[in-house]
Amino acid sequence: MYVSGNQQPGQALTPLGSIPPGVPIFVFRGGAANWFGTQLLGVLITVLTLGFCYPFAVVLVERWRANNTFLLGRPLQFTGTGWGIFGLWIKWFLLCIITLGIYSFWVYPRLTAWKVEHTVLA
Repeated sequence: MYVSGNQQPGQALTPLGSIPPGVPIFVFRGGAANWFGTQLLGVLITVLTLGFCYPFAVVLVERWRANNTFLLGRPLQFTGTGWGIFGLWIKWFLLCIITLGIYSFWVYPRLTAWKVEHTVLA
């Protein structure tokens, strides 16, 4: 597997195995004030819409996380949208109601997979 790290455009990719042990691959630079504001806005969106717009709150928080996370010096970018997961959220919500909450055990892994699949190197 190869990664681009901090190389200049046009340089060869660095083999992932050539990174010495102990070198930080991921760096997170988020601050408390921005996190608090993002979380507060996400909670307000969710509560004021009775959970209907929760997917938009998820996207807001994931964009904050990705914008503050760096992989070998390169920033991450979250490409998902609220509308992109809205249909899945409605389906998951209905399945949780129909199964009396049992389906909720499957929602978290699927939501996590969706978040990871929509996080890319910027």
